[in-house]
Formats: sequence, structure tokens, C-alpha cells
Amino acid sequence: MTATKPSEELDRFGLGPQGGMVTHARPRLPDGWIPIRDLHARHRKRILDHLLQLDEHDRYLRFGFQATTQQMTQYVASIDFKRDEVFGIFDKHLHLVAVAHLAAMPEKQAGSVDSTHRGRAMEFGVSVLPAGRGKGLGLRLFMHAITHARNQHASHLMIHALSENAPMLRIATKAGAALEYDDGQDAEAWLKLPPDTMKTHLNSSLQSLAAEVIYRVKYRAIHISDWLRMLMSTN
Repeated sequence: MTATKPSEELDRFGLGPQGGMVTHARPRLPDGWIPIRDLHARHRKRILDHLLQLDEHDRYLRFGFQATTQQMTQYVASIDFKRDEVFGIFDKHLHLVAVAHLAAMPEKQAGSVDSTHRGRAMEFGVSVLPAGRGKGLGLRLFMHAITHARNQHASHLMIHALSENAPMLRIATKAGAALEYDDGQDAEAWLKLPPDTMKTHLNSSLQSLAAEVIYRVKYRAIHISDWLRMLMSTN
């Protein structure tokens, strides 16, 4: 692979000249807080339903190939929720419009060039339905994943994307990731992560709790509304 550096201070691992972390400006999120809910094994069907709504081009950008229904079914079934983390953003109708998968990478894969620099790494993948685009949901999920990766003591976050997937690569480079390209269409963005702190753990817990509460409130409100409409229609 050849490396394309966003800055002369970065080496191919996103590190500074002495192997230290280079500080970058945090990408600016759109105004307003959006709840990001933790997804679990019981959500496999909803995750698959979300992926099946992607068209052929979107599937190509998400997986690097035009994944078939069977391949996406196998992918969802293979997610290890004890090892990895999956997050989702729901719209006002509680449809899953955005999904991110934060997956632990094998050390030999993450450190194939120099394991002492990369150490523990996690891979980030995301998909957003057309109805949820243009709202910064991919960026929100990326920043959310950074916090969770830090809390799992990951030293690097990696995004494997096609070089034509400009929005995803732009999100990564704005965060300070170093890009690596192979001779084909694949690109990898490697972001060096700072250590976890008490604040990152507290923020993660509060975000998850708030998102779950809001989802439950909306869920009950929708069902009460449906029940009232049904009741009125019978009168």
C-alpha cells in the first residue's frame, strides 16, 4: 500500500514524528442532539431490513461489492454482539435509518506492518438510507464510534472504504485519519485514538441511557396513538 498523508506531521499510522498522537480539530457536528441507540442480537431482523433497503450502488459502497440478499443475511447473522458494537439512529416513526458496526480487528490484521504502533484496532462501517442523508448522521455515528472504541481500549479506528466513497473518506480525514490506498479501488483510513477517560465512559453511558429512554417514550406514544385511532374508527 501507498500512503496519502493529510499532513506532513503524520506517518502512515496517523502518528506524529515521535509516534505520538497529533491533535486535530474535532469535526463540527450539526446543531442538536440525536439519540443513537445501542443495537443487540434481538435487533438482527431490523438491521437486515435496513440493509435490504439499500440500492445496488449503496450496497457496493457499504460492502465493497454488490452484496446479495443472501450475503447480507449471512453478514447480519455473523455479527458477534459480545465482541462488537452496533449502533442505530431511528426516525420519528422508529424506522432504522442509519446503522454503524464497530468491529474488533484481529491484531495480526491491524498490525500487519508494525503491530507495536497499531496495537488493538477496530473497524467502522456505516450505512444511511436516502431519507436520512444530508443530516450528518454518518458523522454522528463516526464520532459516537470513536468514543466507544476508546472505551474498549482501541488505539486505532479503521475505515475500509472504496476510494469513490468520498463522503465517508471526508469524514475520516476531517477527524485526522491517514489514508492508505492500494493499487485498486480500496482505501483505508486509520485514525489514532487517545486513551479512554472517565468522561468518555460517563458520556457513553448517559448517551445510551438517554437514547433508550427516548426510544421507549416514542414507542409507547406511537402505540397509544394507533390505539386511539383504532378506537375512534370503531365508533
